Amino acid sequence: MKVIIAGGGTGGHLFPGIALASFIQTKYPEAEIIFIGTEKGLEAKVIPRLGYKLKLISVRGFVGKSLNEKAKSILKLLKSISECKNIINSFSPDIVFGVGGYASLPMVFTASLKKIPTVILEQNTVPGLANKILSKFADAIAITYPETIDYFPKEKVYLTGTPIRSEILSGDRQKALEIFGLEEGRLTLLIFGGSLGARKINKAITEGLPYLIPLKDKIQIIHQTGEADYSWVSREYKNLSFKATILPFIYDMAEAYVLADLIVCRAGASTVAEVTALGKASILVPYPYAAYNHQEINARRLLSRGACEMILDRDLNGEIISKKINKILTDAQIKKEMEMASLAFGKINASEKIVEIGQSLIKRRKS
Repeated sequence: MKVIIAGGGTGGHLFPGIALASFIQTKYPEAEIIFIGTEKGLEAKVIPRLGYKLKLISVRGFVGKSLNEKAKSILKLLKSISECKNIINSFSPDIVFGVGGYASLPMVFTASLKKIPTVILEQNTVPGLANKILSKFADAIAITYPETIDYFPKEKVYLTGTPIRSEILSGDRQKALEIFGLEEGRLTLLIFGGSLGARKINKAITEGLPYLIPLKDKIQIIHQTGEADYSWVSREYKNLSFKATILPFIYDMAEAYVLADLIVCRAGASTVAEVTALGKASILVPYPYAAYNHQEINARRLLSRGACEMILDRDLNGEIISKKINKILTDAQIKKEMEMASLAFGKINASEKIVEIGQSLIKRRKS
């Protein structure tokens, strides 16, 4: 089987694609997989580390750009369609999956013109521009939430959930303690703000550290800051002598998750899918500028079921977040109830469902 997985830009689009690739390789060891992305996307950094082939195309973002930049984006899109034709002609894929983001647009569109089976994944309640366009061309659409069906042609839609990487579910606790230099017996707080970090979360956490001093001997912290904030965040922890491992980026995410007793993070679809599949308690801080405010919608859905706490970005400060951290980590019953609600929300077999849909499309084309 030859597979193209197109899209990325951010972890929210990229990691479901990686999860899908991992499942395909497990089920079909002989499968050949190529990722399609851009040099500025997260995929350019992550995919080579994982050993997959990556082809870069020229497409770039369109939404929120000036008129002049939009004109340039259209020219880049046309160039990318030509690049995608060349990739398809040389690789001859059996199927193309679009995982979202503007890098998915030219490849899925071109594949559909060439009558190659196509499936797009929509992880959020409200679809982005690329998937709205591609829904007219794709053969099937895999969605995470029932509400999303209203945005797409209903006859193409399948409710599957968001693919999560299988290794996320099998973190090694002892290995994790060694990797992060932490101790057994302490409660572990995991903080991250997406692949690039989140300055607002970084500032609130560091401002909140003095309020957490009564817990200092009972907790330990893993904090992904992003490259830009790494130095000053590290200094803040060091000044107050907290037991903490500060990293610009966490590559060993499964091990970070396995240690986590409480997670503070944004509310992107992939993050929410991973946190709930693992049944972790969380404090979600939705990114306020996400398209169609989808992160707040994601967080409110969990909040309504008691599966998380939520702080809106505009309300976030050190005192508020430290109080919520203290409340959850010092009350075992609150933490347990949140974990149970989180686990009930999670789905772990999305990749399998999506690959089954892909298989049926390939068989239909060959018959």
